[in-house]
Amino acid sequence: MAPGAGPVLFIRNGAELQKMIRKIIYISILALVLAACSDEPVETVFFDLDTENGVFITCEGNFMYGNASLSFYNYETKNVQNDLFYARNNVPLGDVAQSMYRNKNSLFLVANNSGKIYAVDPRTAAFKGVITGLTSPRYIHFISEEKAYISDLYAHHITVFNPVTLEKTGRIELTEKHTSEQMVQVGKYVFVSSWSYNNKILVIDAETDKLEAEIEVPLQPKDLKVDANNKIWVLSDGGFEGSSMGNEQPALTRIDPETFTVEKILRFESNANPYDLELNSAKDTLCFINQGVCKMAVNSKTLPVSAFIPGTGKLFYSMGINPDNDEIYVSDAIDYTQDAIIYRYSQSGVLVDSFKVGINPSDFLFR
Repeated sequence: MAPGAGPVLFIRNGAELQKMIRKIIYISILALVLAACSDEPVETVFFDLDTENGVFITCEGNFMYGNASLSFYNYETKNVQNDLFYARNNVPLGDVAQSMYRNKNSLFLVANNSGKIYAVDPRTAAFKGVITGLTSPRYIHFISEEKAYISDLYAHHITVFNPVTLEKTGRIELTEKHTSEQMVQVGKYVFVSSWSYNNKILVIDAETDKLEAEIEVPLQPKDLKVDANNKIWVLSDGGFEGSSMGNEQPALTRIDPETFTVEKILRFESNANPYDLELNSAKDTLCFINQGVCKMAVNSKTLPVSAFIPGTGKLFYSMGINPDNDEIYVSDAIDYTQDAIIYRYSQSGVLVDSFKVGINPSDFLFR
C-alpha cells in the first residue's frame, strides 16, 4: 500500500464478486490437482545466512499480484540475496509482505492480503509453520515468550497467539469504529494506533487482554515509537481529501503513557506527506520520510524545515535504522512496479552503498 494512501476496497457488484470467487476456487483446485499429479521433486536452495552482520528486507510486491518477497543484505560483504522465501521453500511468500519480526529462533513474516503469518528459520529461510484465518494482519507485538498480539486492518479485534506453538489463543474485542495498526508497550499497557478512518490510540492491558482506554490524537494515527524519555510519539497522516472522516494537516504527537494524555502536537504543512517514523539507537532522535529523510531531536519544539537526506528524483518508500551504528537504509520504489533500490547512508547522511531488492520494500529487520 502506497505511503499516505487511505485503505480502500472496491467491489462492483455481487454477481461479479461471485463470478470472481468461482474462478479463484477453480484455479486453486486445478493448481492443487496439478501439484499432486507431478512426479517432480520439490527443488529447494540451501544456504546459511550470516544473520550476525545483515538486514532482512521484506518487499510488499503489488496488491493482488502475490509477488511479495524476502531479501537479505550483508553489510560487511555488501552481498544481497533476493527471493529467499521462494528459493528455499519453492512457494511464493504471498500477497503484500507488510512487516516482519524475529522472536527466539523464528522469523515471522506478515503477509497482509494473504491473511497469513509465516514462521521461518532466520538462518535458512526454511518454512517452520503458518498462522492462518486472519483477515488483514499488519503488525505483531510480543508480550512474552508465549503470548503475542496481531493487529488487523479490517477486523475489529486483535488476535492473541502463542509464538512457540503458533496457536491462536484468544482475541481482544474492539468497537466497530476501531481497527488496529502499530503497537508499542510501556509497562503493562500496549498502545495501539487505530489508523483506518479513526483518530484514537487504544490502550490495552497486557495482563488482562482488555481495552482499557482511548486517547484522541490527530486524524489517522499510524506509526508509534517510544523515546529515551519513555514518551510515545505518534505520526498521523491526516487522512485524505474525500474521506468520510474528513482530512486535516498531518501531525506528530507526544503522549505521556503514565497519564494517557497528549502533551504536544506538532502540525506539518497542509501539503506535507510524512510517513515511516523511526528512532535512532539512543532513542533521542526521530526520523521520518517527507520529501526526503528528515530528523529531529525528541526535545525539539519545532519540526525540521528541510530534509536531512534529500529525496529529489527518488520515490522514498520505507526506511530502517541499523541500531549498531545508526546507518540509515531508505528504499526508492521508483515507480511501484519494478524492483526497488535500497540506499545505505551513514548517520551523517553520506551514501555508503546501494543495491536492488524486490518490489516496494516495506520493512527492515537488523540482526
